[in-house]
Amino acid sequence: MHRLARVAGSDVPAAVVGPATALPPFQDVDFRPVRPAFWAVGTGARRYTLAVERLLRGLAPDLIEVHNRPDAALFLAGRFPAVPCVLFLHNDPRGMRVATTPAARRLLLARLARVVSVSAFLRGLLLEGIGENEQAVVLPNPIECAVLPKPLPPAARSPLILFVGRMVSDKGADLFVAAAAAALPRLPGWRAEMYGADRFGQASPETPYLARLRRRAAEAGIALHGYRPQAEVAAAMAEAAIVVVPSRWPEPFGLTALEAMAAGAALIASPRGALPEIAGGAARYADPDDPAALAETIVALARDALARALLGEAGRARARTFDLPRVGAALAALRADILAS
Repeated sequence: MHRLARVAGSDVPAAVVGPATALPPFQDVDFRPVRPAFWAVGTGARRYTLAVERLLRGLAPDLIEVHNRPDAALFLAGRFPAVPCVLFLHNDPRGMRVATTPAARRLLLARLARVVSVSAFLRGLLLEGIGENEQAVVLPNPIECAVLPKPLPPAARSPLILFVGRMVSDKGADLFVAAAAAALPRLPGWRAEMYGADRFGQASPETPYLARLRRRAAEAGIALHGYRPQAEVAAAMAEAAIVVVPSRWPEPFGLTALEAMAAGAALIASPRGALPEIAGGAARYADPDDPAALAETIVALARDALARALLGEAGRARARTFDLPRVGAALAALRADILAS
């Protein structure tokens, strides 16, 4: 959202509306904090949406874009009938309020100007039980290649196998530990490291899952760095020979995989969700329910410098198709089409 808001603000006035925070979340975007009124009736979500409506009345927008909140999008579309309202989906809508059934999602498509999914895979979930609908479109998440650390050439990259993501079962963190523990004894000079925590932020708790993972990683000599700033993680990806994204759950997009490709690392990914759509032929795939198969994939790639170089080159080329100027232009065209109609 931050990236796309900056692109939008270069041509037309744009504001990001969100919950009030102690410090503005963005320094280069017009951010309008929302403070729900204490006297408003209803749940926290209802009070927040009412506060958003009140703020929007003062802004008098030409277009409203709501991210990942079908209930808020439907509500605002009803309150601003003359203003097109667009819903952007970053997760499976079938578990979201007012979108759990095909009938509910059909209503969303009928009342909103568009429903934008970040992948074709996610669009398919939106349209499950509905059939084809031209109001449902795809706009991928962007990456900003120009500001990423310069990737090291293949010969200069560290013999490092990297995991980046939340330390939870859905992301396959335990699978990575099991596979790396099996692979490392067969790869002299190689090491494995992990970046991430249970949640985003330095205050992430030490969950029982993470405590068990930490013990197993220590036994295998795998370093856990915890939650680290994005710049540090990007630098690690630019240095690593291999990045593994072993997600068990069907990723709606797979930004970590895209960042790994942009960093020039050889990517190993799960074949689930949108990951094959995002990575295409610029990755090797391994079943996330089979640690032995993942270990074999890691060993084979670690022993094949040419294959790693070719994957890294293919990944960088593929990542450029998701670069911010290109995705931003697609968003601008989408907005122009909505406003024109």
